[in-house]
Amino acid sequence: MSTAGTDAYTGEAGLPGGVARAVAAARRAGFPYSCRPEQGRLLQVLAGGARLRIGESGTGYGVGLAWLAAGARPGTELIGVERDPGRAAAAAALFADAPHVRVLTADWTELYVHGPYDLLVLDGGGQGKGGPAADPEELLTPGGVLVVDDFTPADSWPPLFDGRPDEARLHWLQHPALRAVDLPLAADLSSVVAVRRHPE
Repeated sequence: MSTAGTDAYTGEAGLPGGVARAVAAARRAGFPYSCRPEQGRLLQVLAGGARLRIGESGTGYGVGLAWLAAGARPGTELIGVERDPGRAAAAAALFADAPHVRVLTADWTELYVHGPYDLLVLDGGGQGKGGPAADPEELLTPGGVLVVDDFTPADSWPPLFDGRPDEARLHWLQHPALRAVDLPLAADLSSVVAVRRHPE
């Protein structure tokens, strides 16, 4: 969730059709927190590596899910969860003609019911930014990829937030089940991208 994510699309050309429609829906609703274009392009690329199932929490009006759908292989199932009923309904409507894409009105923990995932994007819950964190060993296939967005690039170790160690980011970077990297996407934006280790 980016605080000015929807506005970041102003002047962006060449967007996939589904992304443009989702951004328009977010704008009509006055929803500012869409996935930024830099993050979206990362998701589009990563989606191409998923074989069976992609999951996303905090779907909002479907911008991030549309980026994922634009990059996914044919036959890959996409599941987005959004706890706000109005936003979930609007996002579901965008994918009404795409039976491989489902938007569920639910808390992020609903993802456990439909997993495991080859690619999982955590935003609206389960991300270690306060509250219970998701369990990658339950939610990801071995070798599955996790993306946790909306950090700011760090230039020190440990990474800091408000002058203190960024426990949310460290949770993922040091998770024993993952190999993780903090990937800068813009001067003010980075994402943690991690791969679940194969069981030994």
